[in-house]
Amino acid sequence: MSYKLIDIELSEPLTPIELSTEQTGVGLIARWRGRLIAFEMIERPAGSTLSVESLKALADERFAERILVVKLEEELRTRLPTKDAPLPNLSIAICTKDRAQRLSRLLRSLDRVRAGAAFQFVEIIVVDNASVDTSTREAVESFPDIRYVFEPKAGLDFARNAALHGARGDIIAYLDDDVVVDRNWLAGLAKACRDNPGVGGFTGLVLPFRLDTQAQIFFERRGGFGRGFARREFHKARFDNPLHPVGAGVLGAGCNMAFDRALLIELGGFDEALDTGAPLPGGGDLDIFYRVLRSGRPMIYEPEYAVYHEHRETIPQLRRQYWTWGLGMMAFLVKSYRTDDEMRARHRAMVRWWFFDQLKALARAARRLRGHDLRFGIAELWGGIYGLAGEYDRSRARIRSIRERNP
Repeated sequence: MSYKLIDIELSEPLTPIELSTEQTGVGLIARWRGRLIAFEMIERPAGSTLSVESLKALADERFAERILVVKLEEELRTRLPTKDAPLPNLSIAICTKDRAQRLSRLLRSLDRVRAGAAFQFVEIIVVDNASVDTSTREAVESFPDIRYVFEPKAGLDFARNAALHGARGDIIAYLDDDVVVDRNWLAGLAKACRDNPGVGGFTGLVLPFRLDTQAQIFFERRGGFGRGFARREFHKARFDNPLHPVGAGVLGAGCNMAFDRALLIELGGFDEALDTGAPLPGGGDLDIFYRVLRSGRPMIYEPEYAVYHEHRETIPQLRRQYWTWGLGMMAFLVKSYRTDDEMRARHRAMVRWWFFDQLKALARAARRLRGHDLRFGIAELWGGIYGLAGEYDRSRARIRSIRERNP
């Protein structure tokens, strides 16, 4: 099972999409005049062709509303006065460990977009998070004008904080090494910064890099990292969600996020007991989104600020990812419950809601005989139970040991 991932421009003449005998569907990334407007997964017989007529019908049915929105926004921009305030300086931070090939792929994609950057100053910092050999440093040295920082304490939030304190930009954008940036990534971030001065942070669209395996297709069909193609603004309070901002995962994904660097420093940076690697590989993004909102500064989700993420290749890897999601969620909730007295009732309510929602999803999967959904749901539920049963405290003990070994 694999899907052909293809990027189409709807403002230009379309061409048929032909599938190979191994491909059983299409992952369609749709643009209008270069701007990302939609993503659709379409199941098709292996070896078949998606005709121009079928693509036009699909565009009329699924994409017409988004095209209309884009046209209206473009028209409004031509009529409204242009904001000519200078953009802030930007630092791009990539935290990586023992994945030189993926790092090189990401750096190539950044190399293609940074030449025309609207930001006055752009720097790229690669934080080598205790790699076991020199391949990461060698990958960085093969590109011009990239700063290399070695962080000996293994753990993603150790690396994120090393980048935070070593950066020179007013805005710091974090990218995971398993993404590549869209051609409009920097322009999308520049637009978000220009249109929203004074916000605390930004998240962006995350699309699949490839859909070559069953696990990658399952993950994307179950929602993936997608948060849609409409710009959204998040504040400290939300009237339509009594648990907000505790459910901070709706804001976006940690593989593509940016912040006001001074605000992050003021908040004390990332919590190094979250996102610590294999024992607790999650929770750090939820925690920082939550703390930015609780500071009173809003966050913006901007779909033009987009990346492509390489999803887990195998079913066991994907099952573990869902386990880590439950683990990280509960570790974050335990930490926040202890540190934010005003929100304690909401944290308790979120724990109750989360477990009830997981059990409902398991019941649906069992009724419909969806074996993979059932196993993924059990993994996430078990991760949540383990996370609630003291994982944050265990992680704090681990990072104390790490700091003692690396004073």
